[in-house]
Amino acid sequence: MYDNSPIVAISTATGKGAIGIVRISGKDLSILMMNLFGKKLDDRRVYYLPFKNTKNLIIDKGIAIFFKSPKSFTGEDILELQCHGGIVVIHEILNLCIDHGKDIGVRISEPGEFTKRAFLNGRIDLAQAEAIADIIDAVSIEASRSALIALSGEPSKVINKLSDEIIKLRVIVEANIDFSEEDIILIEKDKIITALEKISQNLTTFIEKTKQGITLKNGINVVIAGEPNVGKSSILNALSEEEIAIVTDIPGTTRDKIINEISINGILINIIDTAGIRESNDYIENIGIKKSLEEIEKADLILLIKDITEQKKPNIIFPNGVPIITVLNKADILEKKIHITKNDELIVSATKKIGLDVLRKTILETMGLNKTEESRWISRERHLFCLIDALDHIKTATIYTLEKNPQIDLIAEELRLSHKNLAKITGQFITDDILDNIFSKFCIGK
Repeated sequence: MYDNSPIVAISTATGKGAIGIVRISGKDLSILMMNLFGKKLDDRRVYYLPFKNTKNLIIDKGIAIFFKSPKSFTGEDILELQCHGGIVVIHEILNLCIDHGKDIGVRISEPGEFTKRAFLNGRIDLAQAEAIADIIDAVSIEASRSALIALSGEPSKVINKLSDEIIKLRVIVEANIDFSEEDIILIEKDKIITALEKISQNLTTFIEKTKQGITLKNGINVVIAGEPNVGKSSILNALSEEEIAIVTDIPGTTRDKIINEISINGILINIIDTAGIRESNDYIENIGIKKSLEEIEKADLILLIKDITEQKKPNIIFPNGVPIITVLNKADILEKKIHITKNDELIVSATKKIGLDVLRKTILETMGLNKTEESRWISRERHLFCLIDALDHIKTATIYTLEKNPQIDLIAEELRLSHKNLAKITGQFITDDILDNIFSKFCIGK
């Protein structure tokens, strides 16, 4: 059973700082305020007060703000104490709240418990709760902006609209369960098929946006591949705008993968330089080549680097479905104009830093992230799995409906399961173990 006694936590990051914040949330914090300050605080009014321990000694002076339920982040009473950000001081304030809150059972919060209470009290849905963690964990500007869009509830609105479409269809289908199969075929079959096709299309579109959202959250894994001495490490250094990898004229210099994070138009790109792939009798080089092939298998995008002066077909088997950008490097040797060829091969010079802007743009275009979309949001793998399952059930319902003698109860069950999967995303249908797993990954105090 969930323990809903008042909770307290330090909400600022660990370490020294100008300001430290301690936050308390509970159904009624009036007794705690009386114990702390000898009076109840007015809602949303800023107070400058001394913080005294149980022996009436002043620990610090700072700001106290009270947020009356239900108009607070958690939907409960919230008391926020702002003190000086010293490690000792802020922990004394934390202990002060526990000591003065013994009468009402104040305890240290679990990770993510403030946000969990906001969800349980209907202040936000589960997708919005996850977006809060994504804002904190954002590793790029675009990821931060997109997480903020998710927090605003835009993806939840799309999910709720899809759910409403399924519910309307369930009403039609379930109303016909008691009728004969002939009646459903004559009266409702065409309507059901049309509705199923529309829902399927909308789910497919939403799945694609969700995949983009996952890419924004995790970054794009771009693997630089090719034969030895074609300039792979030079491309890594040029895109990184610093000397990350050692560059020599000796083939096989890179023996292990080298990873660097860069940003292109605010989007995180994980650039992975790999060992040149060729036949070799060198034991250590072969280990590097094996690692290269493993990275290629996991890539979101492959930059296949070739030497423009001696274009050979590399002896590499690429995984199906992974986009490949072919880059012809060392163009400065030929002193040719930089352009995109008819075969969509990018001509660049890593050493002269020519053609790199085109390469950066092509990376985003290939991944479908070249345009800034106001409606683009951060997503999680959990959301994607739920959406794919929801779509699978809609497709199965369509198959059942197209049968000569549709079994209405089977169609109704597939629609119910599809709706259930969408409800998992927003938390309308969720189990305690899934909830615990989600919020355990939050920081304490959030």
